[in-house]
Amino acid sequence: MSRRLIVNADDWGLTRGVSEGILAAHRHGIVTSTTVLATADLDRNLVARLLDSGLGVGLHVNLTLGTPLTRGKSLTDGRGRFVRDARHAAARATATDVRAEVEAQVATFRKTFRRSPTHLDSHHHVGLHSPVREVVLDIARALAVPVRSQDTAARMRARSAGLRTPDHFFGESGPGAYWSPATTLANLRALPAGVSEFMTHPGWFDADLAYSRYGRQRETEMIGLGTSAARAAAASLGITLCSFAEL
Repeated sequence: MSRRLIVNADDWGLTRGVSEGILAAHRHGIVTSTTVLATADLDRNLVARLLDSGLGVGLHVNLTLGTPLTRGKSLTDGRGRFVRDARHAAARATATDVRAEVEAQVATFRKTFRRSPTHLDSHHHVGLHSPVREVVLDIARALAVPVRSQDTAARMRARSAGLRTPDHFFGESGPGAYWSPATTLANLRALPAGVSEFMTHPGWFDADLAYSRYGRQRETEMIGLGTSAARAAAASLGITLCSFAEL
């Protein structure tokens, strides 16, 4: 059985440095896919470059960072901002508000990129928690697109809903930089048969990222994932790089 690998860079649109870093990690390394924060203020020039890059482009469903596109009161705190903690955010959210917000993010994505996303995943893994998970699976089914599965339970839910999803998942985002060169090489060497996803967070650190607990770690991931060494290692091991669009 072959070994296929999706290397997805989360958070495109978070800051200019993150977006530029993801594009560079695709050009020079093994990043094959990214997911966009449709709630961010997306730069038109960067959007055009992303469309021309050849990257798979999915939607990073966001209910935990910044402000919503809709007015669902159950999604926000007293200042009108999303609740940062994913479990807390999901526990207080109504399914009606979640659906309206996710549908608005899909609509914004389509308007911006003039196509549907290649897949859905979620910021801070909020899509693992009810009622968000049910809404995300339902919308993915309506779009006929795959979803991320972080564990066996998520994989079973996705496949029970008739959705495509990778066979394996690898990745973390804190507190230390996860995809160092050594970690990348070790995971490539041990990659199981089937389709795997590496969840990654490469990017260039900039002033707009100074608030983040996972800021400068992104530059370490640029070295681990965004170089010719990573690409050569994957090729030498007979790993086929792909995106969610190829599931």
